[in-house]
Amino acid sequence: MATHLVTGAGSGIGAALAEVLAARGDALWLLVRDAGRAAQLRERFPGAQTLVGDLADPARLSWAFSHQSVPPRLDSLIHVAGVVELGAVGETPVATWQHQLNVNAVAPAELTRLMLPALRTARGRVVFVNSGAGLRVSPEWGSYGASKFAVRAVADALREEERANGVRVTTVYPGRAATPMQEKVHRQEGADYDASQWIDPASVASAILAALDLPRDADLTELTVRPGA
Repeated sequence: MATHLVTGAGSGIGAALAEVLAARGDALWLLVRDAGRAAQLRERFPGAQTLVGDLADPARLSWAFSHQSVPPRLDSLIHVAGVVELGAVGETPVATWQHQLNVNAVAPAELTRLMLPALRTARGRVVFVNSGAGLRVSPEWGSYGASKFAVRAVADALREEERANGVRVTTVYPGRAATPMQEKVHRQEGADYDASQWIDPASVASAILAALDLPRDADLTELTVRPGA
């Protein structure tokens, strides 16, 4: 039985992935921001264990985990949680930059650091669910794109640093997926939202599973998933 720690399992891609992993009998650890959310996800995913930690405050993750049980062995750590705020560079306040950088880049780096002993034990995999904005940035996407470029750098460095320890690293770059985050983006863009135009979260989950299940004679380091025709 493989053991996975997933962030962002409450909705969208994270929820779709957690559902598949649970259905096939894998052990789940789910990172949540507070005790109330932990109870909700344990009810939704019977048998799953939860870790409470606020990704918006990465400096406190170590302290939070010191008061909880953490997985001793991890076959994968999957970073799905994220936040988005659109706006021109000239109109984006410092707090907005800091919040997105904390949640989207600094917290995944810190969570990975804290979980590396468990990942090394299992020779596991770290998956960063990035974004198309981690490859190319359009107007109004500067602060979000900066956070995603940053997490791309974290993944690229980690891949080389942990190769000798058997830890593999995959970055997935989804295009627009039919998630609550995408609904928010459409509201910020002033556009109508039609979920049928965008990638089903389950399709992105399938791409992540391909990386998780790949035999060790090969490695899937980067994967771009775009909306189909």
